[in-house]
Amino acid sequence: MMRQSPAGWLTVFARLGFAARGLVYLLIGVVAIDAALNGGRPSDNQGVMGTVADAPGGQLLLLLCALGFAGYAFWRLTEAALDPEHRGQSMKGKFERAGYALSGIIHIGLAAAAVRLATRNSPSPNGAPGDEAVQDWSAWLMEQPAGPVLLGLAALLLFATAAAQAIKAYRARFDELAGDVPAPDKVRLLGRVGYAARALVFALMAWFLLNVVIHHNPEEAGGLGAALRHLRAQDHGPLLLLAVATGLALFGVFSLVEARYRHLRVVTPRI
Repeated sequence: MMRQSPAGWLTVFARLGFAARGLVYLLIGVVAIDAALNGGRPSDNQGVMGTVADAPGGQLLLLLCALGFAGYAFWRLTEAALDPEHRGQSMKGKFERAGYALSGIIHIGLAAAAVRLATRNSPSPNGAPGDEAVQDWSAWLMEQPAGPVLLGLAALLLFATAAAQAIKAYRARFDELAGDVPAPDKVRLLGRVGYAARALVFALMAWFLLNVVIHHNPEEAGGLGAALRHLRAQDHGPLLLLAVATGLALFGVFSLVEARYRHLRVVTPRI
């Protein structure tokens, strides 16, 4: 019986991470679609994971998601640190590696949140608990000497991430997918709509952080849940929310396709 190499196990965990991300985004989209059609409160990553935790078998599923998020985070961080595809020579490559590092850090947080929700005995929080975490973090930073500058830089990084997502939606190349992916045109459409929805959401989150710096008010910070609520508050808000929520759900489906068909170049750091 052949033993799986460290790189092989990391590939398995990274694919599990794509699947976990797909499940979370699919649930976020479904909850937001329901909020657009019937009212209610859109949810964020932690909110939908809380819903999963309360379902039968949900705690085990969340632990699997945590394992996947952790593997995905490690894969992204090694990409940022070791640059296996040699992208770091150009400014674009350096930006991509910075994005990989940020993605790794975010998914470490998601892994920790999944473990916390899976192991707690009290009912899981509903709604968008991530918004409160962003506000607390922003309030703490605003009290530090360089806090406003760091928040401003975080806002600019989020704006840049939103722009990168929008460019990816426009180009719709998705060269990282294997050639044997079924229905490539339909999969490309899933990715295009999903990345466009994410671009809008990231831009709103960046705008919230920028307002924190401008108005010195941490309560203006917000995450995914706040962005979805902001969309619903606009003119024709339910229709706008419905469109973006559908995009997020389709991004979830696209991530599930990635879990199976994405090319993964994995390197393991030498110790």
